[in-house]
Amino acid sequence: MRKIFCTFAAKLFFDMAKYIYQYDNWTDFTWQNAAVSLALGEVRLLQGKILGQIHSLGFSSKEEKNLEMLTLDVLKSSEIEGEILNYEQVRSSIARRLGINTAELVSSPRNVEGVVDMMLDATQNFRRPLTEDRLFGWHAALFPTGYSGLYKIEVAKYRNEEMQIVSGAMGKEKIHYEAVAAKDVKVEMDKFLLWLNDDNVVIDSVLKSAIAHFWFIIIHPFDDGNGRIARAISDKLLARSENSSERFYSLSNQIQQEKDIYYETLKMVQHSERDITQWLVWFLNCLKHALLETEESMQNILCKSEFWEKHKETPINERQRLMINKLFDDFFGKLTSSKWAKITKTSTDTALRDIKDLIEKGILQQEEEGGRSANYTLVKNNKNTCV
Repeated sequence: MRKIFCTFAAKLFFDMAKYIYQYDNWTDFTWQNAAVSLALGEVRLLQGKILGQIHSLGFSSKEEKNLEMLTLDVLKSSEIEGEILNYEQVRSSIARRLGINTAELVSSPRNVEGVVDMMLDATQNFRRPLTEDRLFGWHAALFPTGYSGLYKIEVAKYRNEEMQIVSGAMGKEKIHYEAVAAKDVKVEMDKFLLWLNDDNVVIDSVLKSAIAHFWFIIIHPFDDGNGRIARAISDKLLARSENSSERFYSLSNQIQQEKDIYYETLKMVQHSERDITQWLVWFLNCLKHALLETEESMQNILCKSEFWEKHKETPINERQRLMINKLFDDFFGKLTSSKWAKITKTSTDTALRDIKDLIEKGILQQEEEGGRSANYTLVKNNKNTCV
């Protein structure tokens, strides 16, 4: 999709259904409480379960998981908008800002530093109110050159022209959305920020995250970057819902996986008469899927943590430590002595000695299936989950 500025004359050609913001008191949103409460309850249950598991991890494991999820969130939020960022640059930028010592840090360009600045400000400073100045700072961070691609845009200020979201070839454009009139953006954003920062509004922070995302997208206050900022606002409120700046799941990653449904749901609900049930249920289910993905990955992290706690006194050399960690981190294919030798940059004889030593210690086992080369796996417990 692309964004275009629309003249009054062009509007005359379009016969579109009424948008939600064209109704009186459009921000007095309504929803079907039974459906929303069920989805919200499932999310809250998973949040509590995952946070409980996180607390059982050692400091280094928690730090690594937090870095991994923040990196994924930045990458995927940009990818939704068609911008592919470099993984190592994003990871290094986040690690430097959080003071995490990690090997092989690389430098990052201004556009990467900017989106990282925005995301970390949203999640690390989740208790701070979101003011207009802070929002403009986020926007300036996203577009440090004042350009979006080849096009010069208004940076750190609300748009002053009309806007449509369109796709298709020139002359055959398909309109997906016509945003709030430019003259009304300031008033609508003042109302939005007042609601967002009002601690007296009795509403669950997770639900508030879903509403804020939709409300901001409907206003579409900037020339560009609205989707990324909406997701940053959601992450800010999700961090608040957990009272933690540490991130252990990525909503943006899940939205990217469900991108077509994301846009279709927004398209449907943008024409509703204040009833946003469909959006809220989709958002909460999307968040639930992100949490379930983290819950699954957490089992592996917990196993790894338990393993090293159990074997903290076991003599294990650096080559063995490297390969054991790789096996915990979803080692691709089957482990053979030749792969061991190649990864650890040693001889096959040394690799075999390392492997046999771990077999004797009850850490590795040879697979029963035959073949020209012996394969090895980690020994599992009775639940077939941890060593």
